[in-house]
Amino acid sequence: MPKEFRKRGRRADEKKRKRDHEEGEGATKRRRKSVDDDETAPQEDEEPFQDEAIDGVTRPGAMPFYGMLDDDEQEYFKRADEMLELNQFDGPDERNLFIESVYKEADGKELKLANSQSCSRLMERLILMSTPKQLKDLFQKFNGHFVHLVQHRFASHCCEALFIQAAPVVTQEVMKPHLITPPSSDPNDVVVSMENLFLFTLDELEGYLGYLITERFASHVLRVLLVVLSGTPLEKQGNKSTLHSKKKEKVGVFVAEKEELILGERKVPQSFMDALQKVINDSVANLDTNYLQMLATHPTGNPTLQLMLKLELTLFGKVKAKDENSIIRKLLPDDPIKEDTPSASFINGLVYDAVGSRLLETIIENAPGKLFKSIYRQFFQQRMGSLARNEIAGYVAGRILERLSKDDLEEASRQTIEQIPNLVERNRTAIIKTLIERCVARGVDTVPIAAQLKAAYSGSSGFEITRLLKLGEASSDDGKSTSKHEHPQPDKVHGSLLAQTMMTVDGPLGNLIFDSFTKLGDYMTLRVARDPAASRTLQAALVSPNASVIFRRKVIQQFYGHVGELALDPAGSHVIDSIWEGTAGLAFIRERIAEELAENEAALRESHVGRAVWRNWRMDLYRRRRADWVKQARYTAGNDGFQSFPESNGEITPPSQGRKTGGHLSAIELARKKWAESQAAKAKLESEKAKRDAKEAKKESRKDKKHERHDSSSSKGKEKAKASVAAH
Repeated sequence: MPKEFRKRGRRADEKKRKRDHEEGEGATKRRRKSVDDDETAPQEDEEPFQDEAIDGVTRPGAMPFYGMLDDDEQEYFKRADEMLELNQFDGPDERNLFIESVYKEADGKELKLANSQSCSRLMERLILMSTPKQLKDLFQKFNGHFVHLVQHRFASHCCEALFIQAAPVVTQEVMKPHLITPPSSDPNDVVVSMENLFLFTLDELEGYLGYLITERFASHVLRVLLVVLSGTPLEKQGNKSTLHSKKKEKVGVFVAEKEELILGERKVPQSFMDALQKVINDSVANLDTNYLQMLATHPTGNPTLQLMLKLELTLFGKVKAKDENSIIRKLLPDDPIKEDTPSASFINGLVYDAVGSRLLETIIENAPGKLFKSIYRQFFQQRMGSLARNEIAGYVAGRILERLSKDDLEEASRQTIEQIPNLVERNRTAIIKTLIERCVARGVDTVPIAAQLKAAYSGSSGFEITRLLKLGEASSDDGKSTSKHEHPQPDKVHGSLLAQTMMTVDGPLGNLIFDSFTKLGDYMTLRVARDPAASRTLQAALVSPNASVIFRRKVIQQFYGHVGELALDPAGSHVIDSIWEGTAGLAFIRERIAEELAENEAALRESHVGRAVWRNWRMDLYRRRRADWVKQARYTAGNDGFQSFPESNGEITPPSQGRKTGGHLSAIELARKKWAESQAAKAKLESEKAKRDAKEAKKESRKDKKHERHDSSSSKGKEKAKASVAAH
């Protein structure tokens, strides 16, 4: 039976009293459950999903009591936890010595610490800072107790941390086997590899895997263990709730010199892959189709089932889907799947279920191509429009769009485009974003999408970016917004993501955003820059390869006079950073922005975000050696100063088009060519002038020499005449 819920680090006596009071009054309120809420307290009137008899599922015995720490020990470990959290050591050596001393004090008390409400955090922090040898020692201390530790409210977090930190050690030992047996002066030391320690742990859990899938705390540890065995990245899962609950407490330390090996894909030994396959098979071996399908809607069991299904299909080949004992065949036993089959009822039941739809997404994403096409044509081909409208089924529709071929995508796109006005009204912009991305990837025309979005977000001046970004109406004459209410932050984020996706498409879809930005007044542009979600759209617009030079010049010039205040704003400071890249080809604007930053130096240096902007713009170099800054700024801007725009009906040919056609130069390339020609002409003039000066100098030199010879001959004649007169 599940243990009493106790929130970590807090007392729940008041909540327990209220629950008991409600139970006495016959309260029957139910709470909507989701995949990420499996660590919250179960309601008293809800019947537990898994109990009492499930054929073939073995349950562990009663939870043992490992004892309690005395008051002095608790005080010591609490102080040690505070010191590790602050991490105010003089260096790594001092910290390592402190960790060793804590481990010595904890010798023989590891199980007490892991099960302690107040000291289990210390055990987690110790694990995060431990050396491979210390991790192995702790593995051996926990050996024989893992079945009970993974079910404990606090010890389960320690097991998760231990498995995650030990995973890179396995990879290191596989690549460098000599690390398994480090030199030791103690002949009694037991030499064991981290690989074997994991395998011993699996042997200990082997008989209880079916039960641990739905155990409140153990299920999280089991997911981590499955990912470690598979060698896939631990912290880059597409859905983080697959490993951790949203309510999981974040316990960590900052260790600058610690290698982050757990983030990437790891090389694992073949024994891990064999063990993984055995774990998956043993977990569902004694579960029939009905129970497994019920498990798909279980808040705790669903994420574990998702992970096992994904690993089964991605690591062991699509052929695994034909195995009668595989998870996918147990979930969908009918072949082919037709409308009146149990498999059809199961799929239709998952589409609109808040928990089950996540498993359906996993099936659609990883199922073999033949199975996916069968499911799509049987259940979803004629329903894409209605699926896109629904809050839950819309995510399933997005996964379907990601796997469709070009022909199927054109049909699905037509159905979805018809629903765009409805989707905009309900703020279902995520499916529109996915549709645009897939149309671009498959080469499907996006002009109809642009037309529908233009009509859906149209206002007095055509397409209005402020409506997409949920910023309300434009400001009134007195500078105050006429918006009656603020939209929730998720709606703003989704609107910003859709706008950023639209700008990646060269053509009418991206031009909707660019043209709307140029029509905004100074007030609304500044308001966009200060909004945390909307400012990301503005940043993307300034650095977009599809943005013309004229667009960037017009938008950036609206910030004149407000650069200092924006640089001090948490959101606006990122816009100022984007202007550096956005001024490519506009070096004179870059210098103009730097001047305003320099005028606000004192305020910027006093602000955290201001100092970041000052550093990113290299303003220290600007203050000390401005000539060097200007030279670097002009070089990185793409020219040595402002170049006039070519006369082509007011349009600038994007650099990408200039490179593609090969017959026409872009604005920047034409400017560079003109500058090079002017520099060549200038150099030619200077060369000719230097030659003329050299000739003149040569002539003057000859004249001087001639005069010198004449003067010397005349002086000699005079001396001879004087000598002859003196002789007479």
